[in-house]
Amino acid sequence: MGKAVSGSSDFDSPWKEALEHYFPQFLQLLMPEMFRDIDWQRPHEFLDKELQQVVRDTEAGRRHADKLVKVYTLEGSETWVLIHVEVQGKADRHFNARMYRYYYRLQDKYPQRRIASLAILTDKGGHRPLGRHEQSLWQTRLTFSFPVVDLQQVGNDRPALENTSNPFAVVVLAQLEAHRTRGDADARLVTKFALMKRLYQRGFTRAEVLELLRLIDWMLELPPALEEQLEIQMARFEEEVQMAYVTSFERIAEKRGIQQGMQQGMQQGMQQGARNGRAELLLKLLALKFGELPEGLAVRVEEADMEAMDRWAERVLTADTLDDIFD
Repeated sequence: MGKAVSGSSDFDSPWKEALEHYFPQFLQLLMPEMFRDIDWQRPHEFLDKELQQVVRDTEAGRRHADKLVKVYTLEGSETWVLIHVEVQGKADRHFNARMYRYYYRLQDKYPQRRIASLAILTDKGGHRPLGRHEQSLWQTRLTFSFPVVDLQQVGNDRPALENTSNPFAVVVLAQLEAHRTRGDADARLVTKFALMKRLYQRGFTRAEVLELLRLIDWMLELPPALEEQLEIQMARFEEEVQMAYVTSFERIAEKRGIQQGMQQGMQQGMQQGARNGRAELLLKLLALKFGELPEGLAVRVEEADMEAMDRWAERVLTADTLDDIFD
């Protein structure tokens, strides 16, 4: 049996960030009809303040990622899209009513706006009938329907997700694997490494690779020992494919720097934590490539500034000797 993974993973934050970074790609992948009707030549805008004014009473203990986005249709009309992501647990019995409540509060506060609602379900199994809320009394009847995307059903066509160049497919795969490997850290290590390797094979830009690595890191959290094992695997892989930059170095150094900085509670601590993280990983990469390192090299690396360490790290993959790396 694999090592346990904590069930307290933070999914709503990465979903919010992913929607902000990849909103057009999100719709293109999961709601293509809506994507085709929007004029993407005109910028879209996230309306966080407007959303917060009407969504104040989210139930305690529930994890949601809500976004309200202003777009323009090809016909030229302004439209607001309300996206509600259930990021933890199954949709409860109040789900349909909650979607209607969000809708009518927005419509009541902004009566001149056209509003479309969309719900995303991330977890598996046992969903009650969703996408429709009804109220009736005698001959008065109200019906509110909205599209619901079940990621577990989307994941049934896994080859399509793995082979598309749409970066949001990586987010979907990471979320599916987060649920599948919950409680099994060894399985999560395997799937996280596979997802990271695939980023290099899809032709993403350097900026996209780094952003997607951050999201994968966020959604597929590992225990420290397995995270260190993942670093080594990524370093070996990057050397094999001769990448132009050491992404695992940047990814881990940033994460460790932020974590240590938060623990120390001051900016100086954050900078020192980032520097220590870079030094530790650079030494690990050097030992992985060149074997036992000469005496005194560790001190030189640890005392160097971050600019020098970044410069040395960029030379690791192409260097034949240590002399090729150090000034």
